[in-house]
Amino acid sequence: MTRQQVVRSVLKPGVFMAALGPAALLTWDAFHGGLGAEPVRELQLRTGWWALTFLLITLSVTPLRKYSGWNDLIKVRRLLGLFAFFYACLHFSNYVGVDQFFSWPDIIEDVLKRPWITVGLVALVLLFPLAATSNAYLTRQLGKRWGTLHRLVYVSTALGVLHFLWLVKKDTREPIQFGLILVLLLALRLRL
Repeated sequence: MTRQQVVRSVLKPGVFMAALGPAALLTWDAFHGGLGAEPVRELQLRTGWWALTFLLITLSVTPLRKYSGWNDLIKVRRLLGLFAFFYACLHFSNYVGVDQFFSWPDIIEDVLKRPWITVGLVALVLLFPLAATSNAYLTRQLGKRWGTLHRLVYVSTALGVLHFLWLVKKDTREPIQFGLILVLLLALRLRL
């Protein structure tokens, strides 16, 4: 088996299945009472946590590839980024559909009144063009502009961390850990 065949038939499917794991666990917990006393809030927290986690994993691919010499990692970066977008969309869909029952006046009021929701929405909106332009055709069409556009992932991740920090208010350890990881990844990126 060639390296390309290993990447195509082992690495990518393995990453895909692992990335689906959190969604499968959420689904299992939703149908088997594993979301606790506040299931809507728990879904909200878990999907947001996984969106941020996948954003950070995606951002770690380039430094890991550089420092480990394992260049095939780059071939799963797009997949990981799309899973970050997937979990961010689940997070938003849960808020809009389950938490707010598609009450657009209430959603608009929340966006205008609660800064953590505003920041979270901006973070999601910034991910849309990244997901839309992540296919091979648009990557080629955009050329160097593609790389410039995709640097928005750092802004979106920073806003996601801020969204999480403002949401939790009291126990800020976890959002601060996400923020420190992001700062480390930015520092590594600047050195590359």
